Amino acid sequence: MNKFRFTMTALAIMAFTLFVSSAAQAQATRTWVSGVGDDVNPCSRTAPCKTYAGAISKTAAGGEISTLDPGGFGAVTITKSMTIEGTKGQGYGSILASGTNGVVVNDSLSATPNTAIVVLRNLSINGAGSTKGTNGVRFTAGKAVHVEDCQINNFGTGTGRGIDITLTAGITGGQRVVVRDTIIKQNTGDGIFASNSNALGVQIYVENSLVSQNNNGITAGTNSRFIVKNSSFTGNTTTAIGAGAGSLGVELEGTLMSNSTNGLALVAGTSRISNCRITANTNGINFAGGTLITYGDNKLDGNANEAVGGAIPAPINKK
Repeated sequence: MNKFRFTMTALAIMAFTLFVSSAAQAQATRTWVSGVGDDVNPCSRTAPCKTYAGAISKTAAGGEISTLDPGGFGAVTITKSMTIEGTKGQGYGSILASGTNGVVVNDSLSATPNTAIVVLRNLSINGAGSTKGTNGVRFTAGKAVHVEDCQINNFGTGTGRGIDITLTAGITGGQRVVVRDTIIKQNTGDGIFASNSNALGVQIYVENSLVSQNNNGITAGTNSRFIVKNSSFTGNTTTAIGAGAGSLGVELEGTLMSNSTNGLALVAGTSRISNCRITANTNGINFAGGTLITYGDNKLDGNANEAVGGAIPAPINKK
């Protein structure tokens, strides 16, 4: 009897080991989705999945989900490091997110929270529908998020933000978000909002991007700092770029702020602007706090009021 029990125990351990090994092997470094795929598939090149959510469990940490052809690949929550590559082309990389968030990055329940690095590339994230989506990209826990060559639009339920960065934990050096070559438009909230209740904060880099027809283009919230280069913020209803309460300020280089109630609104932090154009706003710069440092290469004109609430400081002319 004891020998029988020993044999059965050994077989059970062997079966469990084989199961774990098989599950680990099932996760591939690269997986694939297709508009005609099926989520019961292994997400291989020849047997792709149908949605990004279906592919995630079959993609190893640090791996990549690639898009084979046009389709609607669904909203997704990401809890580990990975890249989602939508591929350039009409209908490729489409995420329709009526009534929900398009992409959520949240590794807070993982074994190693605030370590995930996520890359979102060549995606169209659209909140259109009878009930509009809540946020295009929502980042609540992780190390870094990169948004590259994406279009984010039509979010309008709840906060209605294009990119919502709302963090509560900190890491040494602060979390990072990078937005490059991206269009964020027609959202009822902020184009990009950022805050971190942890003092270690978050930094957001925006380059070569257009943020248009939102309520605010950028709102820097608590413990956040934006660094913006070669980008345009135009036609946003209230403020093109704002350094809000508790923010660390904004750093702007080669940036256009136009056709809003406020081109630049400052409440807190230290902000610096160089080679910027602020024009065709009701108020060019709205001073309500914080510190502004300007250089001798900015162009501030064509606003109904060039400045309200304070005087524009003389440029320091440093290179």
